[in-house]
Amino acid sequence: MTAADTQPLRLGIAGLGTVGAGVVKIIQRHADLLAARSGRPIAITAVTARDKLKNRDVDLSSYHWAADPLALAQSDEIDVFVELMGGHEGAAREATEAALRAGKDVITANKALLAHHGHELARLAEDNGRVIRFEAAVAGGIPVIKTMTESLAGNAIRRVMGVMNGTCNYILTRMESAGLPYETVFEEARQLGYLEADPTLDVGGIDAGHKLAILSAIAFGTEMNFDAVEIEGIERVSIDDINRAADMGYKIKLLGVAQMTARGLEQRMSPCLVPADSPLGQLQGGTNMVVVEGDAVGQIVLRGAGAGEGPTASAVMSDVVEIARGVRLPTFGQPASGLARAQAARTAVPAAYYIRLHLADKPGALAKVASVLGDAGISIDRMRQYGHGDGTAPVLIVTHKTTPEAVDHAIAELPKTGVIVGEPVELRIEEV
Repeated sequence: MTAADTQPLRLGIAGLGTVGAGVVKIIQRHADLLAARSGRPIAITAVTARDKLKNRDVDLSSYHWAADPLALAQSDEIDVFVELMGGHEGAAREATEAALRAGKDVITANKALLAHHGHELARLAEDNGRVIRFEAAVAGGIPVIKTMTESLAGNAIRRVMGVMNGTCNYILTRMESAGLPYETVFEEARQLGYLEADPTLDVGGIDAGHKLAILSAIAFGTEMNFDAVEIEGIERVSIDDINRAADMGYKIKLLGVAQMTARGLEQRMSPCLVPADSPLGQLQGGTNMVVVEGDAVGQIVLRGAGAGEGPTASAVMSDVVEIARGVRLPTFGQPASGLARAQAARTAVPAAYYIRLHLADKPGALAKVASVLGDAGISIDRMRQYGHGDGTAPVLIVTHKTTPEAVDHAIAELPKTGVIVGEPVELRIEEV
């Protein structure tokens, strides 16, 4: 180690919300421990945020307050620009690009920025001899990025899947445990501060879709392609779906799945049924879980806190220590210039499906439904009919394995029978 390597690693932190304040607290609390593990001191030299006077329950008096993120990114007083502002355009993107051009390494927790601009930023970092680290951008405190880029570097990844949005998992598990409808739990989550300012980022699956796109790029050595992620949120999931899935041994999760097939890269984020006794099925509350399948290692399961001050700040600090130690890795595990441009493919892998219908209480109604499914090449594995009400009969069908195209065709044809009340709901049953 050279004399220069023993000089403090100087950080500039842009964004002092929950995560930013958490990073400051860790550095102040564990300065000696961090220096021992890094081989050099770690120091915050400058910070910036929208509101200088806001009470953040942390002492910032010894740090220079930069005028704005762009000024901080270009400051000669920092070595590493820590971007914790959020948003994929505006200040976050401009300051990140400026920092790389100014010869600073970048650490970010911004999954939206990476999902939309990750490839360009990776190229910019490489062109300037810099690195971008982003452990905190996916699954909070779970070390999934380092696991995939380092520990599993000797594996061809077959599939990545997981529950990557704690708010959605909280809503779904709370609905089940309390027997409450979606609308009630959604409002409860809002009151508790679990939802983003734009709730559709959470319940619409967009936040989790950002994370899946990042993991896909790492797993399969491809350029980022968030636009190709098939996204469906949890808004259609009812308490009836949750209860009836449970009756048949399943749990409903907002599940992200990515896999490379002969047709191209499949990426989907949607509500799915998983076996209740599987690791994913047992996941409760705001916890996240990522499952990675490699050709050599088999299946590994990573579980932990997916958000919050401590877990996310912990992930940021893992990147800080890595840079302080002199570890220099390509952004997505291999040089950006070598990442493939994968053909986007709609999911075609066969699976069993859960279908919920409300049938008009008419003779032959069930036969018409069976006929539509049969014409689409779909066979029924299990079927349950629940108590009649208001002239309708709730019916639950679990199919044998079939293709998504066949299910789409059947769902489009069912209303034409004249015996369906309302819209059918179909959910994929994922093998885990």
